[in-house]
Amino acid sequence: MPIYEYECKACGHRLEKLQKLGAAPLTDCPACKTPELNRLISAAGFRLAGGGWYETDFKSGDKKNLAGDSGAPASDAKPPTDHTKAPTKKDGAAV
Repeated sequence: MPIYEYECKACGHRLEKLQKLGAAPLTDCPACKTPELNRLISAAGFRLAGGGWYETDFKSGDKKNLAGDSGAPASDAKPPTDHTKAPTKKDGAAV
């Protein structure tokens, strides 16, 4: 359900209301009780928070887990891998 933003022409009161898509727009201002409410056009905002495909597949390095409070990388984040080194032999066995 979208959140609609309204403003009263009479008193300037602004409010947000969670409504179904098919719901009729509000008309009466809750502050001054006049039928002067207008639905405003505002940008839709959302944030992909938590774990999931966006967190793990499309972010890199320090940008992972932006939803976290501490600003630190996600606890499940893997350290960067250096792919420039060639495989080496350890104890005579191929790696």
